Order: sequence, then structure tokens, then C-alpha cells
Amino acid sequence: MHNFSTFSIQQIHKGLSAKRFSCVELVEAYLQRVHELDSKLNAFITVTAEDAHEKARAVDAKIARGEQIGLLEGVPMSLKDLFCTKGVQTTAGSKILEGFVPPYDATSVARLKSAGAVLLGKNTEDEFGHGASSENTGFSVPRNPWDTSRVAGGSSGGSAVAVTTGMAVFALGTDTGGSVRQPAALCGCVGLKPTYGRISRYGVIAMASSLDTVGILARSSQDIAVVLSTIAGKDPLDSTLPDVAVPDYLAVFKKSVRGMKVGIPEEYFGEGLEDGVRKRVEEAVRTLESLGMIVKQVSLPHTKYGVAAYYIICPSEVSANMARYDGIKYGPTANDARDLSEVYFRSRSRGFHPEVQRRIMIGTYALSTGYYDAYYLKAQKIRTLVKQDFEEAFGEVDVLAAPVSPTVAFQLGEKSQDPLAMYMSDVFTIPASLAGMPAVSVPCGMSDGLPVGLQIIGPQFGEERILTVANAFENFWKTPTPS
Repeated sequence: MHNFSTFSIQQIHKGLSAKRFSCVELVEAYLQRVHELDSKLNAFITVTAEDAHEKARAVDAKIARGEQIGLLEGVPMSLKDLFCTKGVQTTAGSKILEGFVPPYDATSVARLKSAGAVLLGKNTEDEFGHGASSENTGFSVPRNPWDTSRVAGGSSGGSAVAVTTGMAVFALGTDTGGSVRQPAALCGCVGLKPTYGRISRYGVIAMASSLDTVGILARSSQDIAVVLSTIAGKDPLDSTLPDVAVPDYLAVFKKSVRGMKVGIPEEYFGEGLEDGVRKRVEEAVRTLESLGMIVKQVSLPHTKYGVAAYYIICPSEVSANMARYDGIKYGPTANDARDLSEVYFRSRSRGFHPEVQRRIMIGTYALSTGYYDAYYLKAQKIRTLVKQDFEEAFGEVDVLAAPVSPTVAFQLGEKSQDPLAMYMSDVFTIPASLAGMPAVSVPCGMSDGLPVGLQIIGPQFGEERILTVANAFENFWKTPTPS
């Protein structure tokens, strides 16, 4: 009996090609795991078992005909419920979109399907991506697999849980201010936020359009490289993607990190960082040094303004993007309304989570006459300074190493009534998002029985660089899995 829940993409490919097991057997094992675990972990909103079985049978038929299969063919995956999926409900974690079935696939999803990956279902998340704990959802709150009384992180919390526990080989999430890296760190898997513009966002429900980035969660950087190679690159349906060549990401794992320079930003190791997290990250940096990397202290002086700038820019874009959800075009409508204005008011009040409503109000205020220059314009100027900090640092070093989250996974409900405390959960991930830089979270140990993540940040379109470092670290330190 195979323990498929620990298999890498390469292992699955070799096993299917050699006919050591069938794709139907593989997919059924993953679906059985979803059935057994998800009742207590709440990683999925929708499970697509029938379609998964159909795709698995098609892969087995192809193998039986003697045809070669691609690396991702037959590999079970899941998707954060922000990705439009043809014929499958897509809710963005919100009741205001419950029942919405898109007539098309997001570009990233279409590319994965073309490569033969098998969709198992759609993952739970913070509503429209608004949150750092996945508690702001219209559905069941996902729970940390190491301690179910704690959060999974957010907003891609369900995806991180699914990957960490072997309910999917990999998952797509989205990262606006840390929403792939932070749940990956809190659950104990690998999470990549690529450069803004590296992966098409067409068909991904928008939260903050200048920040939203499609990310990948998996159990290793090598699995992430396979998925990234498949979905990265230009898309005529997304004008924000520059014409930048997609390298062979799998080739980077043959490279050595010896002689590479790693910068340690002093601003990421100050007040608010838990002692246990600090120790694990410092140990990880010493490991990188033992692998031949040159450690250098650097400064990113405008980091301290990152959270404040983000929570002006992000809600401002949210206020525009959420305007389309009016109870008319999508989801349930307030049928008890007396006029059109009341339809809007009641549909949005009932359909949107309080956190979504909060961000809409903040953003509308920041963009209003008399406040635009004082808030939004100033935040954009700070964003430019944050980006310049990174560019100057990458003139001295190849990558940066820092914590992902200031704490390990916190208790469910601990920060849900304190928005500012929740916002500070992203204090170390927001700067790279503001600057559009790629960053990856890699498990680097445990603190109080909970995972800690090491964040490796690179220059724009430097995904191959940070994945090289992540892989070298993973080869030295193996990630434990929750029982």
C-alpha cells in the first residue's frame, strides 16, 4: 500500500509511468484522505470527486495506450476558491457569491488542466482574501493541522492545510500582502509568492489589483518549480504581464549556493518577534552560512511604514473591486427589498463579512475628496521608497532572509476582535508585496510544537534564485508532518 500523501510530483510521475499504481488508485487515495480529515480541518468548500475520477480514468487510458505522460499529468491539486473554474462553484469564500458557477477557467487553472493535473476541489479562505487567519470566511473556518485550536493562517489557509496534510499534492493560492507565505509558515509547507506579473491573474477574483499575485503551495520547492514552469509567462488576457522569458526552473536545483550573498534586514528582527521564531530563523541563517553563503547585514529603513501604507492602498483598491457585488449580477439577491437602493444595501450587508465591509469603508474614505492626497497619494510615495530599499539591498546581496510571521499560529478568535493586531501578522510579508518582489516561505523548525517559516526574498523575476536557496536549505533540513 502506497503512502501517496508524501509523494512528490516526480515520484507520482515515475510511479504512473512505470504502472506501479494507477491514476484512479492515486486520486481515490487523496479523495479518501479529504473525506477522513476535512471534517475536522475544514480545508475545502467544494470537492469535485466525480470530475476527478473522470480525469484519472482518462490518464490511465492514455498510459494503457502506451503514450507518454507529462510531469503534472494525473497529479491531484486543489485551488483557493478565488480561482474561476468552469462548471464548478466559485465563491471567493463569501456568501455573496454562493452558487456562482463560472463559464470559464482562470488562465493558471486552464494551463494546469492542459498539463493534466487533476482538480480535487476548492479551498476555504478569508472572504475575497481579506484576512490573515482564514477566520473571515462565509464557510467553516480551517484549522491548523498541528493544533486544531489554532488558525491555519490566511487568506490561503485552506490551501496550506490541504497541502500540509496530504489532501493535495499542491495548491494554488493568492498572495496580496502575505496570504500564501504566512499560512505556509504557520502550517509547515512551502509557499511561493512570485514577482507581480510573473503569473496571469486572468480569471482570479480581484481583491487589490496592484498587489494580487497568484502563488503556489507545495511540500517542496522542487514541486513548486514544476508548477511555476507550467503556469508562468505572458497571457494576452492579462495586460499586467511583461514580456519576460520563463526560465527552466527545474534546472536551478543543479546549482550551488556557495558564494551567494544573503542579506539579513535588521528591521525584521526587532520588537514584536517571538523569541522562538527568532531562534529558528537565526538557526536557519547559520545553516545557509554553513552551505557556503556569505551573510551580510542590510537595512530596509522604510519597512516600518509598510503596514500603514498597505492598509491605505489595499482597502482603496478593495473599495473599487467590491463595487461589482451588488446582489444583481452574482449570487443571492435581497428579495425583500422595496427598491433598487435597498437591494444593494441589504444584499451587501448580508453577503459581505464585517472585515470586507470595514475595508470598503476605509478605502472609500481614503479616496474621497479632500483625503486622497493626505492618505492614498502619500501611501503610494511610501510604496516607492519601500521598493527603492529593496533595489538598493539587491545591489549588495543576492537574496534576503527574514521571518515570515512574527509569531507561530495563534489561537482561533485571539485576534479576530482586534483588526490592528491581525494586520500586524503580515508585518514581515507586506514589504515584498508592496515592491512586487518574489518571496518564498520554507519551514525552518518548530517553536512550542508549531511550525516556523523562513522567508527568502529575491529581486524582481528572481524566482529561480530564491528557489535555488530554498532547495539547498530543504536538502539540509527536512520538514516534519503533522500526525
